[in-house]
Amino acid sequence: MTATETLSLSEIEDLAFRALVKAGTSEENARPLAVATAMTEADGVASHGLAYIPIYAQHVECGKVDGKAVPVVSLPRPSVVSVDAATGFAHSAIDQGFQKLIPLAKEQGVAVLAINNSYNCGVLGVHTQRLAQAGLLGIGFTNAPASIAPSGGAKPVVGTNPFSISAPDADGNAALLIDQSASTIAKSEVMKHSREGKAVPEGWVLDSDGKPTTDPDAGLKGSMVPSGGYKGVGIALTVELMAAAMTGATLGSVASPFSGTAGGPPKTGQFFIAVDPEATSGGAFQEKLTALIASIHDQDGARLPGDGRKTCRQKAAEQGVAVNAAMLEKIRALL
Repeated sequence: MTATETLSLSEIEDLAFRALVKAGTSEENARPLAVATAMTEADGVASHGLAYIPIYAQHVECGKVDGKAVPVVSLPRPSVVSVDAATGFAHSAIDQGFQKLIPLAKEQGVAVLAINNSYNCGVLGVHTQRLAQAGLLGIGFTNAPASIAPSGGAKPVVGTNPFSISAPDADGNAALLIDQSASTIAKSEVMKHSREGKAVPEGWVLDSDGKPTTDPDAGLKGSMVPSGGYKGVGIALTVELMAAAMTGATLGSVASPFSGTAGGPPKTGQFFIAVDPEATSGGAFQEKLTALIASIHDQDGARLPGDGRKTCRQKAAEQGVAVNAAMLEKIRALL
């Protein structure tokens, strides 16, 4: 049985913050990343939480990400916010972009945020959830280094490229949260299996010849299996258009990996759309959303996207999070 240690969410945030600062990240950049790490652990997505802190620290030290970067915010059009992340952490750029995006969306009815020269933004749903908490419908896209091959091909050209949609309830919460990648499983899960020396289930990865494999290392050298076949490729391409082409960021086909130290800053991108539901629905949004959610929850055993994370979040707030002890030891060694 894997040894664990239970930490409160504030302890998780503090540990992440101190490790990032020790690695050379400014406090201004470390804080939003540490907050997101705690939110990610609370949501039960351990593969993207504290497990990434040693990787982030390594990338600051080797220069793959500039821990002291200062994002540059501009407003090229009345409802468009643009942020140059300056090869720094995405979280700081998103934070500063949201400071402009949220009031603009409430004023204009809809506004967009385009971020380039960025880095891995972690769990995308953490960010769209914040838009829902502000009373806005949040839609987010983020591209990643290539790991999915096109239909009929074997060479990756687009990343796992997740998208997320978060809908607000009347009480400042995310009533519905969709957050999914274009692959059958997040690449970080394959990396986790590789670190632990475990085989992956069939249907997760393909080797460099495009053949199915359960060897995570062969899969990491090959490609990820797109969710739903060609439909997953279509999702990945859609996200690539939004997060890279629409922001001027680096395409996944030439971006450096989010893992390892080779290749310099990946310079990928994020794109967010924030919509005030009251501006588009004539005041009917909450009524329609409530009915939509009820149509799912009224069925025995049926689940709504985001239900699992909500349950984990409530439990984490009350009981803390059980964290892998060996991983904690690795993070504490950074301090």
